[in-house]
Amino acid sequence: MDIIFIDDLRIDTLIGIYPREREMRQTIEVSLKIGLSTASAGASDDIHDTINYAEVVGRLRQELGVRQFGLIEKLAEYIATLLLEDFGAQWVQVSIAKLGMMPGVKRVGVVIERSS
Repeated sequence: MDIIFIDDLRIDTLIGIYPREREMRQTIEVSLKIGLSTASAGASDDIHDTINYAEVVGRLRQELGVRQFGLIEKLAEYIATLLLEDFGAQWVQVSIAKLGMMPGVKRVGVVIERSS
């Protein structure tokens, strides 16, 4: 299996369970590993034979711009499902981090793996 990756994508979104988090956007950091075969794209040199990472980034920015999540676990599941169902990935690893949420802690987050 081949892997397309997107590292440290920063998106402003509404996420959290506390009242202050539900009122003010915060920046999250998303890293993705998207598993699929890229052999067809490697042979054809055609973007239609692979997952277009620019489309993935655009879709995530769009979706997270209008949706709200309580837990990063729920957001990670949402992104994994989107990649598997809408983009045809065979396997995904989704890492999401909230930045500077606690004094003395740079990032807190979750990493999940899912497959079709």
